[in-house]
Amino acid sequence: MKTISEKILSKRSGVDAASGDIVTVPVDLVFAHDGTLPLAIQELGGHSVKFPENVVAFCDHASPSPSEKVSNVQTLMRQFAHRYGLDFYENGDGICHQIVLERYASPYKIIVGGDSHTCTHGALGAFATGMGSTDVASIMAYGKTWLKVPETVHVEVSGKLPKSVHSKDVFLELLSRITADGATYKALEFYGDTVEAMSVESRATLSNMAIEAGAKVGMCAADEKVEAYLAHYGRSSDFTPLCADKDAIYVEEVRIRAETIVPMIAKPHKVDNVVPVTELEGQEVDQVCIGSCTNGRIEDLRAAARILDGHQSKARLVIYPASRGVLLEALKEGVLETLLKAGASIGPPGCGFCIGRTVALGDGEVALSTQNRNFKGRMGNDNSFIYLSSPSTAAASAIGGKITDPRGLER
Repeated sequence: MKTISEKILSKRSGVDAASGDIVTVPVDLVFAHDGTLPLAIQELGGHSVKFPENVVAFCDHASPSPSEKVSNVQTLMRQFAHRYGLDFYENGDGICHQIVLERYASPYKIIVGGDSHTCTHGALGAFATGMGSTDVASIMAYGKTWLKVPETVHVEVSGKLPKSVHSKDVFLELLSRITADGATYKALEFYGDTVEAMSVESRATLSNMAIEAGAKVGMCAADEKVEAYLAHYGRSSDFTPLCADKDAIYVEEVRIRAETIVPMIAKPHKVDNVVPVTELEGQEVDQVCIGSCTNGRIEDLRAAARILDGHQSKARLVIYPASRGVLLEALKEGVLETLLKAGASIGPPGCGFCIGRTVALGDGEVALSTQNRNFKGRMGNDNSFIYLSSPSTAAASAIGGKITDPRGLER
């Protein structure tokens, strides 16, 4: 009678864990980036890293470094990684969450990241959650952490998604129903034939945005799609099937019919301020951003290219692939050429525009972005406005420089 989260935490803690229990678990992977690792290093103090093989460091949030201060921080990180022999990813290698998906995450693993979107890795059946730098330091020192077993919200999505409607639209629809605090410290577990039909990349978007509803984790079953994904990256031996018991107990159930979902947009300045794209058609946008840990994977770039093919972007169009591997694949397939011909500026793999460190908005400017947050000032300017959408809606809107329904434009 266990949910996915309860199964993982029971197995890894060695006790029969149920929601509400406090358990101590070994941490298989702890990682942080140039926004959170420096403080964790400071908090580590005189302690050493207990299990260096389980710690990974990333330069991704300000990549390449835009200032002397950031460069010095990244130098500190390199020295720390060298001292302990940690895996270290440089500027341009990609976003921590994408690289963890490609190289580290797998079913039943306990993953803690110094970033709130660590929940992304629930798409591969890992119990993955974000913590602060002090917690990251503690885990580096001791190799374990304590967790409260979360209650679980069962999200059932059934039916076939309409053309040009993506998993991003599914989650925005969910947010419109449960709000930004509707799953606080709960596990969101995604089920239904719609989710089963999704690629792991699409599921990763659902898991990634779980934190936007306040969730501790966002989980999907580890099925044959996960097995194939791991095999693609040469990690077949990491696969173990994982799903909830049929009689698992949930604190809440949400049911969504896929065929009723339309392209959705979150309006400034709240992620749950969601409306159908048709309510905003014609709203002018200055900049369109495609990428981030939410929608910077190869299938996202393909979706944008299918719409932009043969068109010119009227809005400023910036695209940041999620990893070096994604960038290489887009180059090999000709996706990059299509985007460049449409007028896109291609940034190095990394967080780029999402937090306004390398791409910022001017006063009064409007961005339509595929990222996960549209808080005031998120893209470097308190006097700008951020709308959130799927890659297809973003690409369609770039063409005319106005928010546009992508249905009918995709080739």
